[in-house]
Amino acid sequence: MKPKLIALDLDGTTLNGQSEFNPITIQTLHRLTELGHKVAIVTGRPYRSSKHLYEELGLGGPIVNFNGALCHIPTDENWQGEFHVTLDEEIVFDMLDFHKELECDYFMVEGKHHLYATIENIPDSPYYPKDQQPILLQKDTKLVEKPTAITVFSSIEKQPFIKEKIKERYGHTIDVRTWGGDMPCLEIVTYGIDKSTGIQHLSRYYGIPTEDVLAFGDEDNDLEMIEFAGHGVAMNNAIDSLKAIADDITPLPHDEDGLAHYLINYFNLEA
Repeated sequence: MKPKLIALDLDGTTLNGQSEFNPITIQTLHRLTELGHKVAIVTGRPYRSSKHLYEELGLGGPIVNFNGALCHIPTDENWQGEFHVTLDEEIVFDMLDFHKELECDYFMVEGKHHLYATIENIPDSPYYPKDQQPILLQKDTKLVEKPTAITVFSSIEKQPFIKEKIKERYGHTIDVRTWGGDMPCLEIVTYGIDKSTGIQHLSRYYGIPTEDVLAFGDEDNDLEMIEFAGHGVAMNNAIDSLKAIADDITPLPHDEDGLAHYLINYFNLEA
């Protein structure tokens, strides 16, 4: 079999319901890399909140963070395939005033290594651990690095209004995506960035044609990735709109090792 590029969302796809890897998942992915296939994590999470998972998986391959804005191999700073698409700093500081008009709770600014927030104490969450407190963002704050994404937190009911206002203000310089889960928020990234950006780049870098790209996901931010892949697979637990465009659906959900069993059958690993 020709080498495949296998792009994997994390939450609701590769991870179980406790946001952990089950042993069968780790074993299956290691077997695929031994067979010469390329496995890449493609997640909306910043690297800061996916570092422990990347290290636990231990594949040593690329990871795409921020829904496609950052592609890197964390253990290889000289990797020639790295790219990082950043936001205009002016948007960050304009948001300091504008977010009050939006009536959102607060917003955060993510860089590759640093986190800023308009509040000093962020809520408990696996995405924003208590031992990694953000730098307070104010008008005179000097950003240590260029911003990658802005995450805006509010009630789900307010999100459509906030999203529309943000798009009206910044036009086609940005895209706004929705995050679900325990801390629903809106994510602002540079226009044209989504998960397919990351896997298109990896497809070109490794010389693997689109028809040999497999992608797995479960949520709204996986749509473009599933559409791009030659074989896009929605998890059994995925949202209906993703299932509607997918080439296939896993028989089992993420919390029943749906990804691992699908890959075992697809690549005939039991044989």
